[in-house]
Parts: sequence; structure tokens; C-alpha cells
Amino acid sequence: MEYRRLGRTDWKVSVVSFGAWQIGDPEFWGKDDAANAEEAVQVALDEGVNLFDTAEMYGGGASEEALGKALGARRRDVHIADKVSPENCAPDRVRAACEASLRRLGTDWIDLYQVHWPSRTVPFEDTHAALSALRDEGKIREIGVSNFGARDLAQWCGAGGAASDQVGYNLLFRAAEYEAIPACRERGVAVLAYMPLMQGLLTGRYASIEDIPMLRRRTRHFSRHRDGTRHGEDGHENLLMDTVADLRDFAAAVGLTVEGMALSWLAAQPGVSSVILGARNPAQLLDNLRAVEDIGPAAVAQLNELTYPLKRALGPNCDMWQTAENSRIR
Repeated sequence: MEYRRLGRTDWKVSVVSFGAWQIGDPEFWGKDDAANAEEAVQVALDEGVNLFDTAEMYGGGASEEALGKALGARRRDVHIADKVSPENCAPDRVRAACEASLRRLGTDWIDLYQVHWPSRTVPFEDTHAALSALRDEGKIREIGVSNFGARDLAQWCGAGGAASDQVGYNLLFRAAEYEAIPACRERGVAVLAYMPLMQGLLTGRYASIEDIPMLRRRTRHFSRHRDGTRHGEDGHENLLMDTVADLRDFAAAVGLTVEGMALSWLAAQPGVSSVILGARNPAQLLDNLRAVEDIGPAAVAQLNELTYPLKRALGPNCDMWQTAENSRIR
């Protein structure tokens, strides 16, 4: 396992981290047994993963509980990244949310405590001050953000800084490359890339739009007429599926799995400290962790070119689920 520095901290984190959303939100990901979730965490630990990401929002805290139980005595060997929801960004609510997360995780501290989405009702300065107080008390160790665009990141850093910014980033959604990632690099903020397999689209599993589960057809890639969408855009369904097919063919031609290719491409992107990989199936997780490799600059350039039409069509709006006018990521 490769390890990289997390922004300006002195931490070295695994280039692939474990995303615990999938082990605690059966409504979105489907039911699974606790033994599978626990085994997946053990696989990650045994493969050298030392960053585990969760949130109070995932399954109403069920993800935190499952992760804490699965880590057990090995909790001290890893960094836990947790997130506070935007509705809990007021100072008194930040403290209460943090303490509730600590109880669910069964730990005395959270290594990286992140603002899940920017609050539009609480000044960043107030939230940052509350987080700084928690850090001074030892309840959290570093402050991070998630889903912050270039403008919000500049304002947040003016209030006191961030170790990292979690952004949605993968071969099928490259909006962060326009502004968000350059802003992170300029300020020494680590990029943590979530949704690296685009909710399963980068697994080679889906041959048509109808094969994709309904709850995963809500992003701006899909037509506004799909159930559950909020963006009101026409989408780019034909271009999306053509790109998926092209990526599948490219992976086969170079002897890679689609998942391994997608994860390896992402790990090669400038500024990315860790790729957050969610998984419930221990065997699949093991295969994907071992598939990450240096694919070389030529393959990276070819993949950039292959996915550029979709990148251009979706544009610089980093919010996968809302139009630019209503974007929560600024």
C-alpha cells in the first residue's frame, strides 16, 4: 500500500481509504449482514488501509456504529474521518453532533472531523471556531471540509484553514478539475476523492441505463425525467453509456479491470491524497485494493482524452445532483 501526506499535516494516509457509507445505509445500498461489513473492514486493515471515512448522515449513524464495532481494538492503528451535517453547523449543535458521533464510534477522538456540506445559514467563522474548540479539547485532531468549491474553500481557509476537502471525482465526473482541485493545491489542502466508481457505473456491470438501480440514476448524467432527479437538466445518457462502453473496451485492451483502471487513474491525479473506496463485499474489496497500480502517463492521458467529451458536457458545476444555478458547491 502506498501512503501519502494528508495536506499540510504530518499524517501519512493510504492512497486508498475505506468508505463506510455502504456498510451502514441499507436503504441506498441494499441490505447486507453485519458479518460481511466487519470482514470488509478487516480486509482493508490487513491490506494496509489506515483511513476510514464515515458520517453521521450515513444511515442515521448506523455507519459510525458499524465502523466502530468492526475496528475494535485496532482503532488506534487508523485515522477515522467523520462528518458533521450542515444542519448541525451552529456552534452548540457542532459539539452535540461530535459527542454523539464519538459515542456511536466507541472512541474518545475523531482524527479528521469534516463539514459534510457548506452551511448557508451559519457563518463559516462560527463553525470553524466551534471545531477549533473541539480540537483544543482533544475530541478531534484535524478539521476538514467536504463538497467545498473554490469560493467556499477560500472563505473557509480565511476563517482558519482545512486539512482536506472531499470532492466527488471519477472518470465519469471530472468537474472538480476546473476549479476545486486547483484551489486545494494552491492552499495545500489534501483532496479526498469520493465516489471513485461512480456508484457502480465504473465496474463494467451495467450495459444499459435500465440496468442501473433507480437511486443511482439521479445525477446530472441522467435525464430530468428519471425518478428522484432534482436537477431539471436534459442529462447526457447516450454520451454516458458510450463513455462507459469505451472505458470497458480500453480496460480490456490494456489488461485491466474497469475498477482497477478507474481507481488507478484517480490515484494518479495531482493533488489526490486518498481515494475513498466503499465496499461491502470483502472479496471484491480485496480485488479492488490490489488492482490499484501505476498505469503510467500514457494511459492516464488516453483516459483523459476518452472521457473529455463527458467532462465538457457536464461542465464545472461540482454538484452532481443540482443545476449550476442551484449548486450547493460554490
